[in-house]
Amino acid sequence: MTEIQLTDVSVRDGNQSLWGATGLGTHHMLEIAGLMDRAGFRAIDFTSSSHMAVAVRYFQNDPWERIRRMRAAMPRTPLQFITTGLRFIAWQQADPEFMRLVYRRLQANGIRKVIVLDPMHDADAVLEAARIVKEEGDAEVMGALTFTLSTVHDDKFYADFAAKLAKSPHIDLFYLKDPGGLMSPDRARSLARAVKAVIGIKRLEVHAHCTIGYGPLASLAAIETGCVDTVHVGIGPLGEGSSLPEAERMVANLREAGHEVAIDDKVLAKLSDYWWRLARAEGLPPGTPQPFDASFLRHQIAGGVMTTTRRQLEELKLGYRFDEVVAETQRVREELGAPIMVTPFPQMVMSQALFNVIGTKRYAQVSDQVLRYVLGKFGRPTAPVDPAVEAAILDRPRAREIEAEPTFPSYVDLRRRFGVHMDDEEFLLRAVMPAEQVDAMRSAGRSRGTYTPEAAPLLSLLKQLAAKPAARDIVVERPGLRIALHAGAGLD
Repeated sequence: MTEIQLTDVSVRDGNQSLWGATGLGTHHMLEIAGLMDRAGFRAIDFTSSSHMAVAVRYFQNDPWERIRRMRAAMPRTPLQFITTGLRFIAWQQADPEFMRLVYRRLQANGIRKVIVLDPMHDADAVLEAARIVKEEGDAEVMGALTFTLSTVHDDKFYADFAAKLAKSPHIDLFYLKDPGGLMSPDRARSLARAVKAVIGIKRLEVHAHCTIGYGPLASLAAIETGCVDTVHVGIGPLGEGSSLPEAERMVANLREAGHEVAIDDKVLAKLSDYWWRLARAEGLPPGTPQPFDASFLRHQIAGGVMTTTRRQLEELKLGYRFDEVVAETQRVREELGAPIMVTPFPQMVMSQALFNVIGTKRYAQVSDQVLRYVLGKFGRPTAPVDPAVEAAILDRPRAREIEAEPTFPSYVDLRRRFGVHMDDEEFLLRAVMPAEQVDAMRSAGRSRGTYTPEAAPLLSLLKQLAAKPAARDIVVERPGLRIALHAGAGLD
């Protein structure tokens, strides 16, 4: 049997899947970084441009500083960044020179592995992004084969796409990415074999979410084929649920199947203990094993989107029409060319289905996002949009307004606007984020680097007390610990 490696997704995809991407700040990560580096992971799925925006918006953390400090704290394990090609935080495709600077700064700060994903599986878009990444540093580039179910997305579709990418010297390896958790064990076997047949000696990894219970079984099935050598996992409370398979259970199952696993079990147990203590201290929900729900294979709607839509219908006194909206979602997705149901497409498709069900006629009301999608502003749809539906969507003044929207400003224009001497990293954030959010981040200064889960409830209480006008000097003291809150001065 082969040696299998693990990629840890806890701080990026696990945090995003289970805690809305807002569960972890820089201090939470730095506290455990040294231990993560000793575990033996193939890589750490660390951040994305969306997560960088969350760092600024919710934590006032500098995301560039976060990468630097984590890289310094874990020099042996590659930090991984996932990108949808030539986009950075904003939904618009950016100027290539702007993205060149993004990829340069990411790699200069410590990113050593870059996943390039195009939700439309546009090979040209992936290859352009991969080329720029390679020209700006020495990170590994992994091509994403993003799984979904449709009449278009069969094994041949993925093999043909992988074959185009495999010819490029800028693509080092691949992974089967199943964000919806829809890949059955049988499909994992056939897909892994089909892709490996065309990529040759380039490595293949598997990343299968657990949303309907398939994740662990699909991962093990892909590994069974001998085509896959790395499986993506979440640790402790950051595994299972809508996240990835839980790490300790996956290791046990791999060894039961006769594989060797390149991981330090004692370190992995300590990591799990830390994340469990943090989850309890911060009141964050752990992932739990999911029962199989075959309806997801039909509608492919993420749980959060379903919950939001159901609530909207209840507020409109139309809760009884929920099943109609689910059925209409399937129809809308087919008409729009079978977009993969990952953000922002599930929200887009189901919102349109809602409009179609409660409106006077189908496509009478269309969101700006659907208009942008049909106009190609998210890229080329994988399959053609139904011609009659396309005509109905675009036959309105708003479509012409959106078509005339300005494109992402050129790098030269943005530099002129923000000043040619502005620090590169500040410039990149200001170009795509509200000024007040970047100002708040810079005012907050360097992120604190220590965190004790057990102290979190007490610190939360003190912050609440500090916000009350009547609160003056507050002191909490016990042997070995003294926390003082002084009016106008903060904690010491």
